[in-house]
Amino acid sequence: MLPSPSALLLDFGGVIVESGRSTQPTRDLVVRVHRLVGGALTEDEIVASLQRADDLRDERRAASTEFLELSHEQLWGELIAEQWPAMARAAVLVHAGDLTRQWARRPDWRLRPGMADLLDFTIGRGMPVAVVSNTRSGQAHRDMLDELGVTGAFAAQIYSDELGVFKPHPSMIWAAARELGVQAAQCWFVGDQVGKDIVCARRAGTAAAILMPYGTKPRQGDGTPETTPDAVVADGTELLDLLRKSL
Repeated sequence: MLPSPSALLLDFGGVIVESGRSTQPTRDLVVRVHRLVGGALTEDEIVASLQRADDLRDERRAASTEFLELSHEQLWGELIAEQWPAMARAAVLVHAGDLTRQWARRPDWRLRPGMADLLDFTIGRGMPVAVVSNTRSGQAHRDMLDELGVTGAFAAQIYSDELGVFKPHPSMIWAAARELGVQAAQCWFVGDQVGKDIVCARRAGTAAAILMPYGTKPRQGDGTPETTPDAVVADGTELLDLLRKSL
């Protein structure tokens, strides 16, 4: 039996929402960038730059020991448009924040099964819930929660691009707990990735680290306590069952 939590901390992608689409940049984004740079690059060149930047960002994250998140300006200036003509680079830097929001957004994000019932339950009990998510753009996530009609279910939203660090840095969880007015040791943290979410929860000292696997992401760690979840749930329905039992 897991200890009863005073608050829930949930990852965004893979826990609160799921998406069936590719993570490739949307056509609308590519067309917009093409117009902003005045045709200095072809649409194919823009797509290639975005894909290359995605790979470079992943490489930087994997090699990082400080877990410092890139700003929107760094993302566009250092990774995407570094090799572009100066005028084209300057044109996208002016709009870096909004372009990143558009890039991060997924048109078919939808609540994971059982998540609506879980949020109804926490609202009914007065249990605070926070989003704790690595993302290029927290604003894209805020927009989607608004569109899904569930923003009111969350007492706090912590995003890596706004805080300046990314999971598994424990500051992500500490910041959420602080906004909720509780200790990390009173919270359950639920994520879909062992290396980022479970490790983050362990380093932050949460009451429980719960894995909700999604897609093809690894479900098992390396057998160490830091990578071993306290529980594994399939979706929001199983998480709600676990929560009810603990209470």
